[in-house]
Amino acid sequence: MIDISENGETLEACAGVLQEVFGYDAFRGPQADIVRHVSEGGDALVLMPTGGGKSLCFQIPAIVRARGGLGLTVVVSPLIALMHDQVGALLEAGVAAAFLNSSLSSEEAQSIEKQMLRGEITLLYAAPERLTTPRFLALLDALHERGKLSMFAIDEAHCVSQWGHDFRPEYRALVVLHERFAGVPRVALTATADDLTREDIVNHLQLQDARRFISSFDRPNIRYTIVEKKDGSTQLLRFIRDEHMGASGHDAGIVYCQSRKRVEEVAGMLCDAGLNALPYHAGLDAAVRQRHQDRFLREEGVIMVATIAFGMGIDKPDVRFVAHLDMPKNIEGYYQETGRAGRDGEPATAWMVYGLQDVVNQRRMIDESPAADEFKQVLRGKLDALLTLAEASDCRRVRLLAYFGEASTPCGNCDNCISPPALDDGTESARKLLSCIYRVQQSSGMAFGAGHIMDILRGKVTEKVTQYGHDKLSTFGIGADLGETQWRALMRQLVAREAIHVDSAHFNTLHLADAARAILKGETQVWLRPLSEKKKAVSRSKSGRSSQAALAPDGQPLSLAERECLDALKAWRAEVAREHNLPAFVIFHDATLRAIAAQKPRSMADLDGVAGIGQKKREAYGAEVLRVVSAFE
Repeated sequence: MIDISENGETLEACAGVLQEVFGYDAFRGPQADIVRHVSEGGDALVLMPTGGGKSLCFQIPAIVRARGGLGLTVVVSPLIALMHDQVGALLEAGVAAAFLNSSLSSEEAQSIEKQMLRGEITLLYAAPERLTTPRFLALLDALHERGKLSMFAIDEAHCVSQWGHDFRPEYRALVVLHERFAGVPRVALTATADDLTREDIVNHLQLQDARRFISSFDRPNIRYTIVEKKDGSTQLLRFIRDEHMGASGHDAGIVYCQSRKRVEEVAGMLCDAGLNALPYHAGLDAAVRQRHQDRFLREEGVIMVATIAFGMGIDKPDVRFVAHLDMPKNIEGYYQETGRAGRDGEPATAWMVYGLQDVVNQRRMIDESPAADEFKQVLRGKLDALLTLAEASDCRRVRLLAYFGEASTPCGNCDNCISPPALDDGTESARKLLSCIYRVQQSSGMAFGAGHIMDILRGKVTEKVTQYGHDKLSTFGIGADLGETQWRALMRQLVAREAIHVDSAHFNTLHLADAARAILKGETQVWLRPLSEKKKAVSRSKSGRSSQAALAPDGQPLSLAERECLDALKAWRAEVAREHNLPAFVIFHDATLRAIAAQKPRSMADLDGVAGIGQKKREAYGAEVLRVVSAFE
């Protein structure tokens, strides 16, 4: 490691950059240890949840090292939109930053390359496929020979892992950084990685000697809610109206669907209901996708309905909810997608509906994939972990954090904590269901799907039931005490517990699996939620906009005059953002505007104490901010 500060106080230099450039007085969590280690030239693997200040962990060291004469930091980033917004934010803060990607003309790209070689750029963002081209590597060689290649920051590092939810083969080629520039420090960063993914990152990027910084995965501001799917679209609309509508409109949110067709249908449904919703999927023209993404980032109260093609690297801080109308593939994907809510630290909701068909669809995709059996087995294990989370009757957050190896206590801010379900003993019903599947196969020598099994259990005399003589079975009618919805819920839980196997290759027929034996023999119990139970209403103060949007940084409600000042500041910010072609939050975050509205600064000196206002922003916008505020004194 090397000492980059004149007086040997690296952390002091980092804290100075934090305050001067970014306008914050103190580091959060492990940030201080990370920036000091990286600034001094140490390799690092940083796992930090979305909204935890991950970008500062490489941006501050890059600035400190550049001021120490060590040159350029190259940031590997997978998305053009992310590069554009992060570079825009750095330029607003007075940092020399640029990107190289396909959105630039050849003349623009050449101009940036010349600036690189002249040492005029502190942070340069580039995609992994560009970084490993002979032309770009030659540029890096030239800088390295002069001792002006300071650091590599590999963002979204989970993309290197086949076990991750966003595997990108081009990330594997980044091993060239270790092989070709062995003395240049590297920091790999991600918000989501279980043990398998972490080891893949370390091995493929040759970071075996890197120090690991693993922050808490807890996002206490997010409330997790998972409900049984009945009519997903209607349930979604009710959720938005009940929890994310205010007097001035609805909150910004993301709705994830599995298919492009479903995205279009849901976006249309929300628009018909008077909500500002846009579709996003890979089947749309690239220009349309870009336009919709820009509107989502720059306008308030837009709901993006999307496949998982949307989201990675989206920096919008005020997304108040993320909804899933179809179950993701694994907990990593679920955590990454829900983590796009509440990046500003204010209350947000992660809401999901799921049903038996979701389980069947995900299992079918795994079974039908061309992957090796070993890989499929890992995928099944990851899916089972998500099913366990969905079926849980105890704290969602405890189970979610446990998946990432983190112990915790009940959170008080998930559906199960807020309204604990009173469980019924469903063991006898489970034994009836498993016995029926067994008797049907024994009598006819073939397997049947869920609908037919339920008809037998409920004693329904259908043409199919009589055709196979299943009305003569001992299990015919023994489940008439439960409705179809309850039987489906029980089937779902038994599939999750691997007591029932759904053969997706043969018309989704049901078969007994290994765990069925213990249930049939009475060696284990099955507990069920009463499906008729109504959830208690959740106070909007837990998640909605009405209370939080009106709070000052000290937690006190803003007065009417202060709220009017806040509205005026937001209108001014929107105008500036349009002029600069940047999202509004890049100019100032909502929290900064609320602090201004509450404190009513009268001079430039008064702005020094407002979090989020660095030296460059104070110089650029201070006079205008004071002008807007003066009208409300």
